[in-house]
Amino acid sequence: MGEELLLYARKVVTPGAKELSAVEYRWLACRLTEALTDALRVAESRGDRIPDPPENPDS
Repeated sequence: MGEELLLYARKVVTPGAKELSAVEYRWLACRLTEALTDALRVAESRGDRIPDPPENPDS
């Protein structure tokens, strides 16, 4: 769904594209916000699983 959403967003913001209503722009903004929130949650979760590097006593 994320890729489809981005394709749609690109189509509606390109110069010469048909103008949407305020409700349609709001819907798009809300869906994009949700997608970014999901992506951030996944990135943070994956980052939390990366082990800390071992301490180097020679440093």
